Amino acid sequence: MRFYPMFFNVAFSWMDPERAHHLGFLGIKLCRKVGVSRVLRRFTAARPGDALEAMGITFPSRFGLAAGFDKGATGVAALADLGFGHVEIGTVTGQAQPGNPKPRLFRLVVDRAVINRMGFNNDGAATVAARVQQARAEIEKGWSGTVRPVVGVNIGKTKVVELEDAEGDYRISTRALAPHADYMVVNVSSPNTPGLRELQAVESLRPILTAVREESTAVTGRHVPLLVKIAPDLAEPDIHAVGDLALELGLDGIVATNTTIAREGLGLNTPSSEVEACGAGGLSGAPLRIRSLEVIRLLREHVGPELTIIGVGGVTTACDAQEVLAAGADLVQGYTAFLYEGPFWAARIVKGLRASR
Repeated sequence: MRFYPMFFNVAFSWMDPERAHHLGFLGIKLCRKVGVSRVLRRFTAARPGDALEAMGITFPSRFGLAAGFDKGATGVAALADLGFGHVEIGTVTGQAQPGNPKPRLFRLVVDRAVINRMGFNNDGAATVAARVQQARAEIEKGWSGTVRPVVGVNIGKTKVVELEDAEGDYRISTRALAPHADYMVVNVSSPNTPGLRELQAVESLRPILTAVREESTAVTGRHVPLLVKIAPDLAEPDIHAVGDLALELGLDGIVATNTTIAREGLGLNTPSSEVEACGAGGLSGAPLRIRSLEVIRLLREHVGPELTIIGVGGVTTACDAQEVLAAGADLVQGYTAFLYEGPFWAARIVKGLRASR
């Protein structure tokens, strides 16, 4: 039996989830600061045969950390030390904002799930950009001579910005962050910013994606791969429509999927009253796995091989990750299981994927 699940039950299960997250992340960053994680890297690092090319980027492995864990790019290198082949930071908005009132993060331990309504709490694009720049420099130095972990940047709309002004808001984030990103993700699918999911409609999405691409090229002078992140709650015609738009605009890929507003199946394990007490928010973790796989299959069948698909949703084991790849994804991300499985989770996933080849 692994040690971490027992440690989680003793140290974190009783604690406010958001406070537990901050303390756990602080411990990860402290390990890097004192040099422990760099020693551990010899056991967690990917091997040359794990690497792959996607979107013109060499990834050290197929498995990475989804946006949401490191919202402010405060521990990118420390997370990379744990074996993540890429770390996607954010979601970052044009303006700093506190997010939604607390409590806003809830564990459903029996279901290995989380409900959150964080609301894009972050320090704003300008502040986060400086941290991403520093993180990239740390990683490039620390992984010199090897395939370094990739740094993605996920951007969203500032809450106080009206939907009709979203294009300009995304331009602000892009202008600050694109110069330091290996790839960019436009997040229009979080359920926790009022009206945001309306931007998934192609007539609203087209000008935003076009603006981000234009701004990115203008400020960097290079092609920064661009993806859009979609919700699992989209109907099949809407999934196809986003895929068609991505092909039309020459995007590099799609991230599938974000959290879900659905609650199907939770009452079988977690009591319905406990689920209802959590209130509104996006559900992530194991219950999302089946729907995420369905969306990935629909996308791959519709767009063919032209787009990179990053599959995320309910990945706990290497077998789960392999299922995501078999469904049509090129890369896999996880987040929620990291909270339950502990610091060596990424390394176990990468090792398991290697064994399955």
